[in-house]
Amino acid sequence: MTTPWGTFELSRFPDDPRDRLRAWDASDTYLLRQLAEREVPLSGQVVVVGDRWGALATALAEHRPVQITDSFLSQEASRANLARAGAEPGAVRLLTTQDPPPERIDVLLVRVPKSLALLEDQLLRLAPAVHSGTVVVGTGMVKEIHTSTLRLFERILGPTRTSQAEQKARLILCTPDPSLIRPANPWPYSYALPDGIGPASGHTVVNHAGVFCADRLDIGTRFFLRHLPDGLGSRRIVDLGCGNGVVGTAVALANPETEVLFMDESFQAVASAEATYKANGVPGHAEFRVGDGLAGVAAGSVDVVLTNPPFHSHQALTDATAWRMFTGARRTLRPGGELWVIGNRHLGYHVKLRRLFGNSRLIAGDPKFVVLKAVKK
Repeated sequence: MTTPWGTFELSRFPDDPRDRLRAWDASDTYLLRQLAEREVPLSGQVVVVGDRWGALATALAEHRPVQITDSFLSQEASRANLARAGAEPGAVRLLTTQDPPPERIDVLLVRVPKSLALLEDQLLRLAPAVHSGTVVVGTGMVKEIHTSTLRLFERILGPTRTSQAEQKARLILCTPDPSLIRPANPWPYSYALPDGIGPASGHTVVNHAGVFCADRLDIGTRFFLRHLPDGLGSRRIVDLGCGNGVVGTAVALANPETEVLFMDESFQAVASAEATYKANGVPGHAEFRVGDGLAGVAAGSVDVVLTNPPFHSHQALTDATAWRMFTGARRTLRPGGELWVIGNRHLGYHVKLRRLFGNSRLIAGDPKFVVLKAVKK
């Protein structure tokens, strides 16, 4: 990535030489070029929000920015890219969306996230630290910036306009208005689960902003909840890619002696899963961990893995995450352990499972979804 601050070799995390997806796009380079051409003073506290793979933080490391991200993978990519660029240790302070933000912000750079709710939550959390002299610039690809995006900036921070598009990227230019009366932050959001979905029926779900289907139970999870394994007893279960934790919580409600490990790469998701579990007073033991799939979980230490793998990384469609989840499950499962997967029928997960486990059984299906089980031999 070539910028006014130099040329940087960047990679996503985990670094895979076969991965052809770049660790930056035109919106990153557009923002950096405009900061230099407009001679934006990068003094005081610079905050970078939603930096997907550390491209912005790496380029601006000499200005000692704070990076705020919801993604464990993005944070790890940032660490690797900063080290590769020779940045001074500690030059960039890496925070999560669950950490308290800086008390004062002089330059706020926002990489627009896919989730409008996450953008709302982050702007509301950061707004008290923004003052009339704060430089606020957002960036994203044209397809990612909508009228609703601009309205959020305007409603929470102040008057907002957009730049001309370049290479299908656009900037959001906002002038902070400290006198603005801001709405209350609606996140986290809670609701009661509907009846007819197994042991979780009528129980509470808590969602932090940015978690998939934060305001309702999505149809895939609803289908999965009707076909979860039963009679698990005291076995060790992993809710992998746990989201708001409703699947693992349902298992714990039906099997009070189970030990459930909730895992996700999203800090918002793991916080949601913990809040959901605690809101329902589930008896049993649970652990909540942010990480890259099942990395860090001991081999042969798990009895059942339950997962609904994502098939995209930001805007890019990819099965790399699902494959890592499946291979991680095979490594961590004990002999006879089971991987339960729900996915869209067209994704053909049964082929991958047969290739990896040597078997795949259809547990349930409808025109859109299938629930599959693979057993480690």
